[in-house]
Amino acid sequence: MLNDSASSRRSVYSPDFYYGWTIVAVALVSMTFWFGIRSSFSVFYVTLLEEFPWNRAGSAGVQSVALIIYTLMAPLVGGLIDRFGPRRVIVPGILVLASGLIACSHIESLTQFYLLYGVVMGAGITCIGIVSYSAILAHWFEKKRGLASGIAVSGMGLGTFLLVPMSQQFINWWGWRMTFAITGGLVLVFLVPANAIFLRHKPEEFGQYPDGTNPGEIHQDSHPQNKSSAHQNSDWTLRTAMNTMRFWALIIFPFLGFIGFFIILVHNVGFLVDQGVTKMTAAFIFALVGILSSIFRIFWGWLSDHIGRELTYTLGIICACLGAGSLLLFEITGSGILIYSYAIFFGMGWGVTAPMFMAVAADLFKGRIFGLIFGFLEAGIGIAGAFGAWIAGFIFDKTQSYQLAFILVIVTSLLSCLFCWFAAPRKYRGVINN
Repeated sequence: MLNDSASSRRSVYSPDFYYGWTIVAVALVSMTFWFGIRSSFSVFYVTLLEEFPWNRAGSAGVQSVALIIYTLMAPLVGGLIDRFGPRRVIVPGILVLASGLIACSHIESLTQFYLLYGVVMGAGITCIGIVSYSAILAHWFEKKRGLASGIAVSGMGLGTFLLVPMSQQFINWWGWRMTFAITGGLVLVFLVPANAIFLRHKPEEFGQYPDGTNPGEIHQDSHPQNKSSAHQNSDWTLRTAMNTMRFWALIIFPFLGFIGFFIILVHNVGFLVDQGVTKMTAAFIFALVGILSSIFRIFWGWLSDHIGRELTYTLGIICACLGAGSLLLFEITGSGILIYSYAIFFGMGWGVTAPMFMAVAADLFKGRIFGLIFGFLEAGIGIAGAFGAWIAGFIFDKTQSYQLAFILVIVTSLLSCLFCWFAAPRKYRGVINN
């Protein structure tokens, strides 16, 4: 069932149904769990701090370790998918993820938490993350790449919307141990069948072509610059990619962006609770951020297909900065309206990240080792997330405030925009107007 070889390919080309949208659906469901589980750390974090005598930096470091493992695993996962196909990599990873979550229900010490959540769960979750499905979707879409990426990664916000309040409610009902076990069980029930049965690597396996078009339509509709870039990118090696400035700009712009985003994603629930907001309300606010990000992932992805990736990313980052600024002002003034200002603007801004990371990378480096290249991009994000999660806890432990952390969010986010323009996907893709 997990055979991705050429012998399993069959010609089922139909102009009425493009199987690429099935791949998008599988990616959406998988990334719902991927980021929902990662985001739910914030509610487990608050509960575990109440039960165990751990400081904030030390306990937040568990998420940092998970991100470091993600960093180490992302290039490996991308490269393995390039070589062996997605099902042989993703399905075993799901089993590791579920095992780590279920084992977390038995932790008694911070060391065990680091090992089971940070290492085991961190390794497994990499296989259902953005690196895996970016390596697949890059082959299925060209003209509609932004839209397809946006729909797929809308699962990240959907996961936050569903799993964060669900985890908090389950913790209220049954405790954090049972909630870890239930989450692991849900991973097995939903993700193993979806990925084992429906996932395919390339449209050629169904006798189809990118975007569901035929070769004549591709040549007729594609921008000449796109065809030239696609031809060049098909021969990329890691060495030739790393010798270009656009490769490093591609690595740096998500790196800077996610330092700031992970400061808020890991610490926002704890921050709101510190300010007197109830745990359930804080979880609801985070869920609102998630669902808004889902909606705007689709919107930003669609918009980038029409006005370009750089301008779209800049607009999204401005929204994120307004959201971070709202949290900063909320800590200073205590005005409740700023909580909802944060949710709206940060949700909008968070939504721009993943679809732009996926689309820009594919615009610049789509080819036979795209999974490996995107793995390095995700490795940078993992390092950035680990640093962001830790530095905010460190700042709070030293100052008893998140104000400096929120300022850091704004600074790194704006610098991220600058490097997106340096990457310049517009030079290699062109803007397609449909």
